This record gives sequence, C-alpha cells and structure tokens, in this order.
Amino acid sequence: MGKLLSSPKLLVIAIAAVAALLVSVAGGALGASFGLGFLGGPIPFISIPAERVAFIGSYPLLNSTIMFWVGGLVLLFVAWRAGRNVKDVPSGWQNLMEMIYEFFSNTVDGVAGGEPKSGRRFLALVSTIFLVVMIINWVGILPGVGSIGRIETIEEWVHHHVEDLEAEVHEEHPDYSPKQVHSIALIHLLEEHGDDTFVAFDGVFVWLGQGEQARVPLRHIVTFEDHELHDLADEVKHGEDISHDPVWERIEHDIHEGVVKEVFTYDLGGPSQTPYDFKGQTAGLLVPYLRGASTDVNTTLAIAIVAMLTVQIWGFRALGVRGYGGKFLVNPISQGPIATFVGVLEGFGELTRTISFTFRLFGNMFAGEILLIAMAFLLPLIGIIPFMGLELFVGVIQAYIFAMLTLVFGVMAVASHGDHDSHAEEH
Repeated sequence: MGKLLSSPKLLVIAIAAVAALLVSVAGGALGASFGLGFLGGPIPFISIPAERVAFIGSYPLLNSTIMFWVGGLVLLFVAWRAGRNVKDVPSGWQNLMEMIYEFFSNTVDGVAGGEPKSGRRFLALVSTIFLVVMIINWVGILPGVGSIGRIETIEEWVHHHVEDLEAEVHEEHPDYSPKQVHSIALIHLLEEHGDDTFVAFDGVFVWLGQGEQARVPLRHIVTFEDHELHDLADEVKHGEDISHDPVWERIEHDIHEGVVKEVFTYDLGGPSQTPYDFKGQTAGLLVPYLRGASTDVNTTLAIAIVAMLTVQIWGFRALGVRGYGGKFLVNPISQGPIATFVGVLEGFGELTRTISFTFRLFGNMFAGEILLIAMAFLLPLIGIIPFMGLELFVGVIQAYIFAMLTLVFGVMAVASHGDHDSHAEEH
C-alpha cells in the first residue's frame, strides 16, 4: 500500500481501474436494476444454426461463412509475409512459421514411431488443421463479431416460425386446406409466443442505455386479445374465410409493419412499474453480420469429415483395401462372431470419432461466445477483457487437441493388426 501511495503513476492506474469497474457495474445489467444501466445494449439473437445475412445470387451468405473467409485471408497473409523474403537466418513471420513447422515435424515423427521422417505423411494435414482452427477461433472474438448486425423483422420471424408450425397443423388436420393450415399456424404462434420479446430499433440503431429494456413483447407489436384469437380459430375450423375479418386484417398489417404500437411496462420488482415508450420504432431481432466460424456446427463438421476421410485414405494406402478393410469386415465363420462384432464396433467407432470431433470444438467455442456475450451484458467495457485472454488460450488448446487427435487416429489407421497386438503385449 505504501508503494502504491508513493507512486503517482500506480495510484492513477489504480484509481482509473476502480472507476472503470464502478462505471461498468453501474452501466450494466446490475445498474439497470437501480434505474441506471446507461451502457447496456440488447443481447444479440443467439442461435445454434448460423444466420443468413445476405444473398449472393441464390447463394445464402451466412455470418459464420464470412468469418471463415476472414480467417482464410489472415492465414494467407501470414503465409505470404513468411515466404516472401526467405532468409537463411529466419526472423519475424518466417521465424514463427518455421517454429510451428519444426514443432509439428518433430511431433508427427515422435508419435509415428520415432524414426526421422516416419510421420511426414501426416504433417501437412495435422499442421493445416492446427493453423486453420486456431485462426478461425481467434478471429471469432474480434470486436464487433456477434454485436453488429442487421434487423430480422417481425415479418421474417413470423414467416420462419409459421413454416414450422404448418407442418404440425397439417399432420394433426390433414383435411385442412393450405389456407386453413396457414391461418391456424399463425394463430397458434401468436398464442404461444405473445410474450416473447423483441428489440426496439431507432432506425437501425439501439442506443446505449436501452439495454434489455428495449425488448418489447410481441403483443405490443402485433396487437390482439386472446378471445379474438379464439374466435378466429373457431371460424377457421368451421371453414369460414377470415381474410376480410377486421381483426385478421389488423394482425396481418401489424406483422407487415413490424413497429411498436403502444407504451409497455416492465415489472422490476419494486412498488412501481417503469413505462417504456418506443412507439413507432422498428421491432425485431439483432442478427449479427459476423459470427465465429467454429461456433457453427457445419464448420466443425466439415473439418472433422476432412480429417476422418483422410485418416481412412491413409489406412487404405498403407495396408491396402483388404488389410485395412479387414479391421471392419471380419468373416464370422473363420474368425468367430466375437471378432465380427469387434469389427462392427471398429467401424462404428470411426463414425463416433467424427461426431466427437465435431461437437468437442463446436461446444467449447459456442460456450465461449455465450460467455463473452454474458460478461459484456453484466459488465460493459471491462467484463470481457479477462475472458478474451481465456478464449485466446482455449482457441489454441482446441486447435492443438483437434490436430493431435487427427494424428493419433492416422497412426492407428496405418498400423497393422500385428502392430496392435505387439503394442498390447508390450503394455
């Protein structure tokens, strides 16, 4: 403490840190409970599938795809910088890439048997997987990823959800016409999701301080009463045309317009309720333009499929079709039913490895994304700083684990039955 008081610089840093902490607490979710929350922003729409941000012709461009391309460009830039002026005594980017190459070169040789160049067949894929996974993990936590995006309108949201409900309604009432199915599905959607909340946007922005209070219940965007929905449902079930019903026309107009219709209140647990007036503002969900590629299960599945298909190719090239296929297809007459069952388990194991690969990386990175969103919501400004360092570390570890498991599975694939038996006897 004496050292802190005697050093003006340390004292200023300490005061600034405490001030930043107090401002973050007051400006975040905790401060919002006391009427503050001046730094709060709405939580973006969290979805396991990647979200579409645009169409390129007929191709739907997903937010995770953009970040995968960004990661690829970063990797190409690093490779270009490392190889554009190669020197006998490496430095800078060249030194970094040579360190990575030497590390994985020694690792694959050691795992494959210890002899020089014994594991070179695995080197290209293993090192590539490490670099790709690490880069896409790291660029996925850049500022703006997951927090800047487009508005998914109420009309879009309703369209997506009604499509899912239409299948259920048609299954329950196969005698309904397509118009009846659509009407009943929309009525069910409003009944079940009337209290779901959406962000109120002032144009295309949500100003700091609105936070989660800027989330408006659906029934204040699409105005309806429960008894009105019941009456409409009865009319549809009796085959009546409701397209010109004033209530139905109002509902369809509100969905198309997608703006807040009335003042609403939040019960904050105190003696009074706080009114929020966002009348006329566009309502919807914040769909991020950018999302970490490894938080999309399709990306991790694609990498896992490439890894496991290459493992199978290594196995067939090393042992031949008969030798490698004999691990999975065992003659029950000559070798017995137990050996046949073990072969089936071996084949099933290759599939489960692919699934394990996919969800190990996806689960860790998706959980990290949720953690960063939660900390930014609770403690704006400083909440995510320590966790970003943690995510950088986790990104490297997950890339290394993915690469090492690929190497181990590859070494196991090229090993003959005799090699497995001899290793088992040694142990």
